[in-house]
Amino acid sequence: MTEHAENLCCKPKESCLTNITEKKMPNIKVFSGSSHPDLTQKICDRLGIEPGKVSLKKFSNGECSVEIGESVRGEDVYIVQTGCSEVNDMLMELLIMINACKIASAIRVTAVIPCFPYARQDKKDKVYSRAPISAKLVANMLTTAGANHIITMDLHASQIQGFFDIPVDNLYAEPAVLKWIKDNIPEWRNCCFVSPDAGGAKRVTSIADRLNADFALIHKERKKANEVSSMVLVGDVKDKIAILVDDMADTCGTVCHAAEKLLEAGAVKVYSICTHGILSGPAISRINNSMFEAVVVTNTIPQEDKMKAAPKLNCLDVSMILAEAIRRTHNGESVSYLFSHVPM
Repeated sequence: MTEHAENLCCKPKESCLTNITEKKMPNIKVFSGSSHPDLTQKICDRLGIEPGKVSLKKFSNGECSVEIGESVRGEDVYIVQTGCSEVNDMLMELLIMINACKIASAIRVTAVIPCFPYARQDKKDKVYSRAPISAKLVANMLTTAGANHIITMDLHASQIQGFFDIPVDNLYAEPAVLKWIKDNIPEWRNCCFVSPDAGGAKRVTSIADRLNADFALIHKERKKANEVSSMVLVGDVKDKIAILVDDMADTCGTVCHAAEKLLEAGAVKVYSICTHGILSGPAISRINNSMFEAVVVTNTIPQEDKMKAAPKLNCLDVSMILAEAIRRTHNGESVSYLFSHVPM
C-alpha cells in the first residue's frame, strides 16, 4: 500500500514513515471520552504520549460530570469520542469536554470523532417533510462548544463537511480496506465490488478502480428506516467474489438480504466491508446466520464484545491513521498522504 508514498507525499519518503513514537510531541494533550478508551490508548501509544487525565462521571439524575485533571493552558488539545452505544450521552460528554478545555485556556481544541453521530440525518428525505437536518445541528453544537477543528472518518455524506465553519478533515478507511483485501482474499483479482445503494456508488467505485475490478450496484426501496421492501441487482457477479462495501452497518438487514441476492445471481463468495460497525438490535444474530465468508468493520466503534459473539466478524485497526492525522495536524503538515496510504 505504500509503494508510491515517495511520489505522492510532499516530503521525502522517510519523513512519511518515520516512527512517530521516536519524536517528542510538546504542547499536546490527548483526552479520551468514555465511548472508546481503547482506541484513544492505541492512538497515544502511536504518538508516544500518555492519555490526558480526565474524570468522567454522571450525577444521579443522569447529567454528565467532566473534570479535566491537568493543565491545558496553551496546549493543543485532542478529544477522542466516537458516536456509539448511548450516542446522546457521548455527544453531550464531548461537548462538555470541549468547553472545559476551551475555558481552561487551551490554544486549540480538536474533536476526533471517528464515527460522526447523526450523520445519516443530513438532509430532508421528502419535499414536504418536516424532518430536521440533525447533522447540521450537531455541527453547530460542536462549534458553539468551542471546537476549532474536527477529525472524523468516512462521513455518511461528504456534504456534512460544509455544515461546519471550522476545518474538517474527513479521513478514509479505504487504504486499510485495500490492504486487508489483498492480505486476506487470495482471489481478490476476481472480485466484483458491490454498492448496497446508489448513495454509496462513489465510495465503492473508488475502491474498484484502485484494484482494477468490476463494479455492481443494488437498487433498494425502503418502506421505512431499517426496512427494505425490494432489491434489484445492476451488474454481473456470476462466478466472481462479491464484496459489499458500505460506510456503516447498523441492523445488518440490508447487507444480509443483499448477500442472498448476490449468491442467487451466481457469486461464488460474498464478503461485507463496512467502516462503522454499529451492529445494533438483531445485527449479531443476522451475521451469524448469514451467507457471508466474513464481515469486516473497523474499530471506529468498540468491537471486542461483538467479535466474541460473531465468529465471522473481523475488525480492522485504524488507530494508526487517526494518530498520524493528529501528529500531522499538530505539526502543521498536510494530511493528504493518508487518503491513499496506511502509515507504517
